[in-house]
Amino acid sequence: MSRQHIAPLWNALDAYRRKDEGSYHVPGHKNGTIFESKAQGTFRSTLEIDATEIQRLDDLHFATGVIKEAEQLASLHFGSGKTHFLVNGSTSGNLAMILAVCRRGERVLVQRNVHKSIIHGLELAGAEPVFLAPEQGVETERFDTLTVDRVREGFHQYPDATALLLTYPDYFGHTFDLSSITSFAHEKGLPVLVDEAHGVHFSLDDHFPDSALSCGADVVVQSAHKMAPAMTMGAYLHMKGDLVSRERLTYMLQVVQSSSPSYPIMASLDLCRKYLAEWKDEGLFSFLAELREEMDSFTEAWEVLPSSLGDDPLKVCLRPRATDGFTLAAMFEERGISPEMATSEDVLLTFGLEIPDSWETDKRLFYDVAGSLQKKKNHDKIKRTEIPFPAVQQLDAGFEHMKDLKRKKVPLEKSVGSIAGEAIIPYPPGIPLVLKGERIRREQVEKIRVLMKEGAMFQNENLNEEVTIFLEEWS
Repeated sequence: MSRQHIAPLWNALDAYRRKDEGSYHVPGHKNGTIFESKAQGTFRSTLEIDATEIQRLDDLHFATGVIKEAEQLASLHFGSGKTHFLVNGSTSGNLAMILAVCRRGERVLVQRNVHKSIIHGLELAGAEPVFLAPEQGVETERFDTLTVDRVREGFHQYPDATALLLTYPDYFGHTFDLSSITSFAHEKGLPVLVDEAHGVHFSLDDHFPDSALSCGADVVVQSAHKMAPAMTMGAYLHMKGDLVSRERLTYMLQVVQSSSPSYPIMASLDLCRKYLAEWKDEGLFSFLAELREEMDSFTEAWEVLPSSLGDDPLKVCLRPRATDGFTLAAMFEERGISPEMATSEDVLLTFGLEIPDSWETDKRLFYDVAGSLQKKKNHDKIKRTEIPFPAVQQLDAGFEHMKDLKRKKVPLEKSVGSIAGEAIIPYPPGIPLVLKGERIRREQVEKIRVLMKEGAMFQNENLNEEVTIFLEEWS
């Protein structure tokens, strides 16, 4: 009989809360009794379960009780060999899987449009990434589709590669033929490590793309909080097969995760798994289909980008006709609607696993924005400047070489031809436009200027004035 209806860690925490016993252990808020008075009422119910590793609540880093049971239930639900709870987000899972698999000086095949945490993990490991450029989508015009031919090309050029690192799906919910890529990688003995931050729900229904685990991936990291009901920073790491050492991966999770893990986050992961295991479609897909059809009727306001079987139906992307994405997002926010993300061209809306309670009210606000746009004359948009990347690319300065190089700040325009001493990252989505260690191209600088002019945010200090480069003292 399935035990997916229980939530052992949550039950233990709830019992701890109800017992209301004296707290002579950390944390210092003492079950919420010591706290800033103006906020105490808001925080109290959470602080009552913000416990520590007392015996009956188990220990994330040496789980033998209720945490172990909760992780085992998650493993059964997702179909993994082993599942770990993560309290420091998918970032910690990405770092751990890379540090467990990638060794100093080893070459690793890496999808070019990965999250910055993947790049950081490779830098910490001292690995030598070989970047594989996705192909441009016909409808999206984004470079978002990695093919098995591109992976084959990368391995042909670098047959000493020891692993393959992928992002599936991308931020917009777009996927690719992961099964074929995984099959090829396994033929060559490469473990496949997948950042599936936006795909925790894929195993629920055939309306969603195939999950990375079902496609044969060896290690998969999922942000439970992004697309499912879990607290922010709650994530899962799944392992399957024997190409990756479970012992080494478990150790690396201890290295990168807090030694004081959040019990509210862990309990939310336990409850999230229970929710997913019991989830049923109650009209969600019909609602999403009708929503897309209604949105698509405002043809003069925006284009609703096509959604294929390889796309997540919970992600709806609007491409405005009369303005840019940042302006459209601002129009939504002025009316009390907060979209997930804006780019120069698009606005991304992210829906949950249930029909929004506020939809009938929100719908009128969407229609109001559409009406305003339809009355607006098309202005001259800044020309789209998607940058093609080399099909297969190594860094011009490897992570180990960087340690010995001096750095210098120069104006952005004067950085062309120099090796970047920092990654240049528009956020969201957190995918580097310029990689630390690659030679900066003019078209990259032009793209940065376009994005800054349109209002994009970068996680770089004073980027409008200067950028860090490496001084090439070996030449």
